[in-house]
Amino acid sequence: MATKGRTARYYAANPEAREKRLKYQREYNKLDKERKKRVELNRANREKGTYGNGDNLDMSHTRGGKMVKEHYRTNRARNGANGKTTKK
Repeated sequence: MATKGRTARYYAANPEAREKRLKYQREYNKLDKERKKRVELNRANREKGTYGNGDNLDMSHTRGGKMVKEHYRTNRARNGANGKTTKK
């Protein structure tokens, strides 16, 4: 098993903070815009044949608006410094 990242280690050591974050995430994931986003990405994953097959690939949005296959860790880790995008 791979070692835990910095954030995972923080939440493992701070259960109150972890519960607060999970509560926020549960509410955020219920928002219509987030549901639509998940539907769009899941549909694209199914069309490209990468949904549920264990290849560790996600569909990633590019700056030009296209979607490309990318390793899920690389895709989800791209937060951007100071709110700036680091899209491919």
